[in-house]
Amino acid sequence: MSETSTNNLLISPAPLVDIGVNLTNSRFDGKHDEIIEQSLEAGVKTLIVTGTSVAESEAAFKLCQQYPEQLYFTAGVHPHDASSYDNTTSATLKDLSKEAACVAIGETGLDFNRNFSTPEQQIAAFEAQIELAIETGKPMFLHERDAFTRQFEILKSYRDQLSNAVIHCFTGDQKSLFGYLDLDLYIGITGWVCDERRGIELQQLVHNIPLDRLMIETDSPYLLPRNMVKKPKDRSNRPAFLPWVLHQITQSYQQHTLEKDGVAINELALAIKTGDNARTFFNLPSVEHPQEKEHDPVSDFYRL
Repeated sequence: MSETSTNNLLISPAPLVDIGVNLTNSRFDGKHDEIIEQSLEAGVKTLIVTGTSVAESEAAFKLCQQYPEQLYFTAGVHPHDASSYDNTTSATLKDLSKEAACVAIGETGLDFNRNFSTPEQQIAAFEAQIELAIETGKPMFLHERDAFTRQFEILKSYRDQLSNAVIHCFTGDQKSLFGYLDLDLYIGITGWVCDERRGIELQQLVHNIPLDRLMIETDSPYLLPRNMVKKPKDRSNRPAFLPWVLHQITQSYQQHTLEKDGVAINELALAIKTGDNARTFFNLPSVEHPQEKEHDPVSDFYRL
């Protein structure tokens, strides 16, 4: 048994969906069986593998063929790689979108923080993928960093034609959160909310997300939750660590309200709600839920 698999993990009280997993990342090479087995034991039953380029989208699809009961994927080009986007890219993504395991177009959007591709190239690639989402009827898996104003303007102009969209790995401020919610988008929350250094603002904001617009993700192998009791030595995040994100979000909601949208806030309720939101958004099979019961997170540590 590997060192990572012997960590004490927090077990989800209901089946979770990790909506953003970079499972094609080289850190996971040769470890896919172990990662998926570990995630299932932690109650993270479904993983959406993120496509960030044509090559990564194709690799994600191949993984889904190996693990058809646990994995689905998105097909898209990240703004960092927008400079490579051409007509061939659109054709390939369209072909991938026809696969049953493909549940969204993306990861796409704008990133003006690093500008590995120019803003003009990013906008062109983003709009091409929006048009593909409209054509295919697939929802969108969106990235945005330091580009809210422009991304909001673009999304607003297309919103009536889009079936749905989620802002993946949201780390923005109140203005951007409320702006995306005004467009009736879903919000994906990662381990950023568990960070006592960078995530304080998000901890204070997250309770503003309506429960029917909340989804959770690891963005693994990145953004290891800093609230974990015992962290892996390699510092790599895994889908099995998603319950720590759920735990922090529950605490953040409870600091402001014990009930929201008619739902009593506890980890079981949020596990059920975020999982159901993801299954509806990505058109995944429904699952049966455990009966509501008192949930004590401290007692839910199990040695895997």
